[in-house]
Amino acid sequence: MTTGINPETVRKPFKQFFTTGRLRLVSGLVLMVFLTGHLLNHSLGLISLNAMEIGRGVFLEVWRSLPGTILLLAAIATHMILVFVKMLSIHSYRRIPTREIIQIIMGFAIPPLILLHIIGTRVVHEIYGIDDSYSFVLFSLWVATPLQALLQSAALIFAWVHGCLGVHFWLRLKPWYSSAFPILYSISLALPILALTGFINGANEVEDLFADAAWRTAFFAELDLPEGLVGWVYEVRDQGLRLMIVALVLLGASRLFWIAHFKRKKLITVSYPDGKTVSAAPGLTILEASNLGNVPHASVCGGRGRCSTCRVRIVDGEVDLEPPSEREAAVLKRVGAVEGTRLACQVKPVTDVSVIPLLPAKSTPQQGFNQPGYLHGQEKEIAILFADLRAFTKFSEQKLPYDVVFVINQYFRHMGEAIEASGGHLDKFIGDGVMALFGLEDSPEIASQKALDAATAMAAELEIMNRNLKSDLPIPLRIGIGLHLGQVIVGKMGYGNATSITAIGDAVNTASRLETMNKEFSSQLIFSNELAKRSGRNFSSLRSEEVMVRGREEPITIFVVDDAQKMPPDNGTAES
Repeated sequence: MTTGINPETVRKPFKQFFTTGRLRLVSGLVLMVFLTGHLLNHSLGLISLNAMEIGRGVFLEVWRSLPGTILLLAAIATHMILVFVKMLSIHSYRRIPTREIIQIIMGFAIPPLILLHIIGTRVVHEIYGIDDSYSFVLFSLWVATPLQALLQSAALIFAWVHGCLGVHFWLRLKPWYSSAFPILYSISLALPILALTGFINGANEVEDLFADAAWRTAFFAELDLPEGLVGWVYEVRDQGLRLMIVALVLLGASRLFWIAHFKRKKLITVSYPDGKTVSAAPGLTILEASNLGNVPHASVCGGRGRCSTCRVRIVDGEVDLEPPSEREAAVLKRVGAVEGTRLACQVKPVTDVSVIPLLPAKSTPQQGFNQPGYLHGQEKEIAILFADLRAFTKFSEQKLPYDVVFVINQYFRHMGEAIEASGGHLDKFIGDGVMALFGLEDSPEIASQKALDAATAMAAELEIMNRNLKSDLPIPLRIGIGLHLGQVIVGKMGYGNATSITAIGDAVNTASRLETMNKEFSSQLIFSNELAKRSGRNFSSLRSEEVMVRGREEPITIFVVDDAQKMPPDNGTAES
């Protein structure tokens, strides 16, 4: 028997890392680090020209060392080539969001703006050994060619905004990003302002020095520029600009190619649940087809296959689709997607297909995070709590609207705190009633215990509230609570802003009916025998009844409690 390392096992991590998207991101981050250091160096101009020169020495120790030079050149080449290839391969620019178009335009504006600066500093330094100090650069830009100072300032702003947008598109899918955003946003605004201010301050200092004839003479003597150097610099710049024009022509030609390419292909139909259909060429993704037909479709990450917000359920045509790639499968697994779910930005149908987008068109980055499976619809055995104020309608008729709103908000706060402190999920407030769920992420046994604890806590909170509002209440408020355990369908349901996690099913109706029975028994709490048994507690001392519940064919056993604060203590026999 032979043993050894499977080559595919070794290659797989490298293949996953060295994707074009990952390389584009890493190269962009390297350039962002370089630019951040550059701006910090400029900011030292707020102190003095000498401080800028000292900071420049540290900066160059990193980026003009052999490793730093290789890293920087590799990042520039990789980022530019991959972005250009990506732009060539995009079938239609209509699918690109406006914010990304701004980023792309700024990205294309950067090379022609900084080309002369690069040649006049780094290239001239490497070939002719001329020291491109801040004094030299600020004189060249501010004193000799003021227009270049304006262009370089524009380039700095474009590069910084382009990079910040790229970092934002990457980080917005991270769970911690929303809380860190205000700090990062403030830094992103402050740094270029400090850099430009430092640049102007340093340039003014050079201008003042240049007015001194002795300094001016020493400055030019130390430069010792070779004859014809300036003309050579501009000639190299012109050649670079011609190359950029050729690249733009190629991008224009790619548009003509894709238009001609798709015109020769038989169109397919993508159907949506509202009867909307879009005719698209084979090879376009479902997301591209949606954008082509102006069908609102979520895509927080811009179609990069990272956020999962564009996911759809394939209703018809799934058999003709290519199976998910490793990348798509990993994203779908991360969000717990059910069978038949695909990422619209990754699926390229070649035959007619019918889909249902699963998220609202205005989804947020948070909806792309890994979420519990029950949010997508799941059958679970949970405990349901219903509570309702007694005779509150009569109370509200005798009070001013302001007083009614004040009291009901106090009630909701006390009950909500009691439910959440007991580990429940506050589903909704219905009039003067409350619905809560227990066991979304717990076992039925734990859920039953938490529901009983919540009922006790709610009774205690109501007593506190009655005591605090004694002067505002003609009589103490009374409450009825119903608890039941059973199988329900749990999921995120609703429309637009009215979407919430809730449950539907016979067990929900039963819990509601048990709450209503408190009126019949003049009690505060009624809970079913199913919940009592699963809680593991001993309720033999409580009053029990066998009742018929509307909507159920068989009678159920219930426990009736006059005061939920006097529930028998937990005997510790249930699961933990």
